[in-house]
Amino acid sequence: MDLEKIRELRERTGAGIVECKNALTEADGDLDKAVNILRKKGLALAAKKVGRITKEGIIDAYIHPGDRLGVLLEVNCETDFVARTQEFKRFVRDIALQIAASEPMVVNREELPSDVIEREKEIYRSLVQDLKKPAEIVEKIVAGKLEKFYTDVCLLEQPFVKIPEKTVGEYIKEQIAKFGENIVVRRFVRFRLGE
Repeated sequence: MDLEKIRELRERTGAGIVECKNALTEADGDLDKAVNILRKKGLALAAKKVGRITKEGIIDAYIHPGDRLGVLLEVNCETDFVARTQEFKRFVRDIALQIAASEPMVVNREELPSDVIEREKEIYRSLVQDLKKPAEIVEKIVAGKLEKFYTDVCLLEQPFVKIPEKTVGEYIKEQIAKFGENIVVRRFVRFRLGE
């Protein structure tokens, strides 16, 4: 086995030596295939960790240049050991930047008040009724517009600003796999001067 490839795979993924060696063997020495193998295994492990209790973590404050926009954010993990690492702090800062840039209302769709959802549905229905479509088609259109609304206002469903082809939720799952601990964005507040 080529030690240089193992080293490069470790640098790209953060996985252990044994995992890198096994992934390279499984991928017949192809680095890109090995990265995908490790990502799939990591995401599968992350899914198992999601239910675990998160009592540690950090609160981060981000003030955008110009002092007119700020974010206060709580992100939890399982251990103080992970919470104190620079890598975890950088990850939390990335989430704070996401909140500053994309203006989410809530962390996930379950936190949206039912009256807000009903108001949006009514707006979408009123827009579509002029098209004189059958009721079942109208409801499908409303459901599609509501999914777009969730993408706009729910942090975990937004495209991640640094890697737009991933959602914030997918990015967090990758971090769970990387840190080996469950991670939860608990809450945030976004302030804009004058609002």
